[in-house]
Amino acid sequence: MFSLLAVIALLAAGYALIQWYIKLPRCNSATKLHGKTVIVTGSNTGIGKTTAIDLARRGARVIMACRDRLRAEAAIRDIKKETGNHEVVFMELDLASLQSVRSFAENFLKSEPRLDILINNAGLMHSGKTKDGVGMIFGVNHLAHFLLTVLLLDRLKECGPSRVVTVSSTGYTMGKIDFNCLSTHKDLAVGETEWALFQKYCHSKLCNVLFTHELAKRLDGTNVTCYSLHPGGVKTELGRHAGFWWRTITTPIVALCFVDAESGAQTTLHCALQEGIESLSGRYFSSCALQELDAKARDDAVAKKLWEVSEPLCGLS
Repeated sequence: MFSLLAVIALLAAGYALIQWYIKLPRCNSATKLHGKTVIVTGSNTGIGKTTAIDLARRGARVIMACRDRLRAEAAIRDIKKETGNHEVVFMELDLASLQSVRSFAENFLKSEPRLDILINNAGLMHSGKTKDGVGMIFGVNHLAHFLLTVLLLDRLKECGPSRVVTVSSTGYTMGKIDFNCLSTHKDLAVGETEWALFQKYCHSKLCNVLFTHELAKRLDGTNVTCYSLHPGGVKTELGRHAGFWWRTITTPIVALCFVDAESGAQTTLHCALQEGIESLSGRYFSSCALQELDAKARDDAVAKKLWEVSEPLCGLS
């Protein structure tokens, strides 16, 4: 009995140590955002909601860009109650529809005079196609955010200094860009197994990093900067559409080793708020610190080609 209790105590201590360690570090910026406007996609849950709470607490006008009105309005009530900031607004955005992206941008530009920070937070790992016939993961995680950013760039430039923050993942290291597959299937890969979906997710996260790399080049000389980031392994609803066996395998790992949403939002907040990182535009962050990217994520030719392929898929050329 004593040995069993000792093992349980050691496991509990180890778990507590892991949870303490992986909650660090935190964004330490004291920046206030009164008079500033921020868009956060996918902000009704997870790190998006936590990000919105922090920004609202700093005084920002926060645009909750979400698909589900009821869930977004419930989140807004929570945020207003927690922060005392009533400048938190829902605007419908379905990232699985490029027309919805265009409608959102049009409505925003008509109704909102400012945009200071755009946070491309939403992401999924789900099978199927978007309403435009594009692979769901590629369409939502990259293409819709690409179009949204391009449509809002002029407003960001007008309100500078401003920032574009795109949530990627360390999964980019397992990603690749197959332009032949994009050409023939409008997707990053074929297959709908759990493993195939995970691979597509990693490919889409590489797209996020390459998009930021190319965007920084195109913004050179403007007062808009951009950053991509890995939020850490976060307990979110990303895998809510996963199958039984995938959830069976991953649930214990997530429960033990992944951080809560508050911890997971810290690098997003660092990239959105930290003073003095303007010269690092286009770079990649993790744990609130600059990280070096694999060579494939810094490839100028691939980043440029991804941009050029994304434009016609969005109807921009």
